[in-house]
Amino acid sequence: MAIHDIEYRVIKPNPELSDFVESFWMLANHSDEEQEVIILPDGRIDIFFSISATEPYHVTLLGLESEPGKSTILPNTVNFAISLKLLAVEYVLDTHIAPFLNTASDLPADFFGFTANDLQDFSEFCAKASDTMAARLDRNIDERKRKLFDLIYTTNGAIPVKELSETVSWSSRQINRYFNQRFGISLKAYCTILRFRASFQHIKEGKLFPEQNFADQAHFIRDVKKYAGVAPKELSRNQNDRFIQFSTLPKS
Repeated sequence: MAIHDIEYRVIKPNPELSDFVESFWMLANHSDEEQEVIILPDGRIDIFFSISATEPYHVTLLGLESEPGKSTILPNTVNFAISLKLLAVEYVLDTHIAPFLNTASDLPADFFGFTANDLQDFSEFCAKASDTMAARLDRNIDERKRKLFDLIYTTNGAIPVKELSETVSWSSRQINRYFNQRFGISLKAYCTILRFRASFQHIKEGKLFPEQNFADQAHFIRDVKKYAGVAPKELSRNQNDRFIQFSTLPKS
C-alpha cells in the first residue's frame, strides 16, 4: 500500500505469540519530503527499529497513548515495528512502561540482537523477532492475567470493569493497581481506548454513530474528540492523510 510515497505492510504473529504480539509492521517514506502525521491512541506498545537518510539506525519504545500526538515521518525513512499487547510488557520485556505514557524511550541499539542490516527484509525481520521473543517469553503466566487480557481484546474493551473482575476472580482494586503501576493507565481508560480503536473502520466508512458499546452518541463524540482531537466527521475525512492509522486501514 502506498499513500503519498508511504509504503505500509503488516504481518500477524504466529499462534504461539498471539497473546503477546498484535502485529509486525513496516512503514517507509520513499520520498524526499517529510510527512506530518497524527498518532491516535490504539492500546498498543510499539518498538520501532528505524533508519533514515539523516538519522542513524536506532530503536525506540513508544508507550501507551491516552491522547493524540504529532509525529514526523522523515524523508527516505524505513521503520520496522513490533506492536505489543499489554501481556508482553511483563512476560516478554519484563519491565514497566508507566513512565512512558504519551512518550517514548530510546532502547539500546542492539536491542533483541538487531542491527541496521536487519531492515533489509521485512519477512526475515519478523521471523527473527518471533524467535527472539519466543526465547525470552516467561511461560509461568498468571492465568488471571491471561484470561483478563483475552476478554479485553476479544470484546474490544466492551465488558465493564466490575464484570471483568468477577469473571477472572481478581479484585478491581488489585487490577487497577496492576494497570497503573505497570502501564500508567487504569483498566477503564484502557478499555475505552480499545473501543475507540475498534471504531476506526466504521468512522473511516462514514458511519458516524457508535457501534462499539459507547453509552450513546454524546459519549461517542466526546471520546472521539478526546482521543483524536477532532469530531468524528473530521476524523472520517482524514484530510491529507494526517491520521496515519486511518490511512493504513484496509478499504471496505
